[in-house]
This record gives sequence, structure tokens and C-alpha cells, in this order.
Amino acid sequence: MYSATVPQCPFSPEDTAAEEARTPAAAPEEAAGGTPTLSFDRVTPYVGYAGIDTLLSLKRTRTDEPAESAFILATQVMELLFSLVAERWEGARDALEADDVPGALAWLRRAHDAQDVLNDSWKLLADMTPNEFARFRGAFGEASGFQSYGYRKLEFLLGHKSAAMIRPHRAMGGVADELTALLERPSLYDAALRLLHRRGLPVPGDRVERDWRGDYEPSAGVERAWEGVYADDSPGHDLFLLAEALLDVAERTAEWRRRHLVAVKRVLGAKRGSGGSSGLAWLARNAERDAFPELWSLRSAL
Repeated sequence: MYSATVPQCPFSPEDTAAEEARTPAAAPEEAAGGTPTLSFDRVTPYVGYAGIDTLLSLKRTRTDEPAESAFILATQVMELLFSLVAERWEGARDALEADDVPGALAWLRRAHDAQDVLNDSWKLLADMTPNEFARFRGAFGEASGFQSYGYRKLEFLLGHKSAAMIRPHRAMGGVADELTALLERPSLYDAALRLLHRRGLPVPGDRVERDWRGDYEPSAGVERAWEGVYADDSPGHDLFLLAEALLDVAERTAEWRRRHLVAVKRVLGAKRGSGGSSGLAWLARNAERDAFPELWSLRSAL
């Protein structure tokens, strides 16, 4: 429910050149004694640096329903946060592949903060009624959250992979290439398991080297490896800290899915999804699926 049509990049090379030409450095009145500069020849440096004019121009409603504005803004905020979370998960994955656990933990801590903001962004839609949603739902046609390539990157990084989910983006060549690259590389969780193996823990060989394009499936052998990690919870045990940091990722992911499910249930009920999915039923199945499953299942064995 959260996503409207994913926009193509709004800039062309000509647009960028024009923007650079009309956004010079500040024509400064030299600030004296801490007095801020208040006069500029053209657009302020703040607006030019962050592209505020462009950003605000992208909230384009298609109906007269006031709630549509909040829906579009929430969708765009989520997409920006998807990209930030993906950046931080990729940093953690790459650090794990380089045996840099402290670096991975730092990336994961930053990702936790971004995930918290992402989950809270559902509050932007918390007061929307079914009547309001119904008055603009038809305006976005077949647009649906499962078409979000930013969210699909997150699922691939978690290890939830499906080549079929690249198909909606085939007409967007660069996007399809990025998703294919993530599909074919170890996920964040794969990288953690490979690290455990290098540290001498009994991770099954088929989880150390495999066809990374496949969806991750739980393994009793992987659970036993994590049990070995949890046997030592002494302060500073880096693999134990990593396990708990990954579980923090998984818990926040579960919360995201739960909030998505509840938001759809509130405004749409059991109606069919706009993109052709079963809507609420599809979201409910997805919400039941754990990220990093052995980190959850081993709780019963400890």
C-alpha cells in the first residue's frame, strides 16, 4: 500500500547542467561577529545543495483528495529510507566478507537507527480513513508496493531472493542490473555465516558456497553453529555481539511488515491489492516469515 508509481530519475544531463548554471555559490555579505548571511544572488546554498526545489516538486497529487498528499509524501520518505538502509546493510555485508566485525557492527548500528525512522514513517498514514483512501486509490492504477525496487533490494540483502521479482523492472535497465547483482551475491546473512565458518564454527558447506540466487532456507546445521556462538556471551565476544545485532535487524524488519499489514488492513481491508496481489493475505504471509530464521529458532534450544 505504501508505494505509488516508482518515478524514473527526474533529471536529464541538460537539467543538471541548467541547475548548476543557475545555482552559483553564495554571493556573500561577509558575516561579521557571527551574523548569518541573509542575501544571495539566486537560490540559497541550502536549497541548491539539497535540491529542495526538486524534492518538493515531486509531490504531485492526481486528485483533489487532501489525504493523497500525505500518501505520496510517506511513499517518497520510505523510498529514501530504503536506500539509506540498503547502503548500511551493504556496508555491513562487505565488512563481514573482509573479516571486519567491528566495522560490520558499526554499519548495523547505523542501520538500526535508519530502520527505526523507517518504521515510524507509517505514522504519517496512521489517521487515514478508508473513505479518504478510496477517493484517490483509483488514481494510482496498478501501482503497488511490491513494485518498489528500493524495498526489493532490502529483501535480497536479507536473503529473501526471487529472480521473478526483477521482472517488473526489466524496462529500467540500470535498476534490473542492480537487482541482478544483489541476487547473485551473498546476502548480509550469507556473509555472516561465511564468517562463522572461517572462525571454525560448524556451518554446513552448502551454506558457505552455493548458488546465491536461491532463496535462503533454514538449516539445523546453521542453528547449531549459532548455538556455539551463544555458548560464550562474555563481554566483547564479537560473534555474540554480531548475532544480537543481526537479530535487531530482523526484529525491526518484522515490525516493518507488521505495520504495513496493519496499515493496509485499516484502509483497505481484505480487498484485492492494486498490483494484482491478494493484498492483505499476501502481506500476512510475508509478515510471518522471519529474517535470519536460525537466530529465532535457536531461542527454543538455549
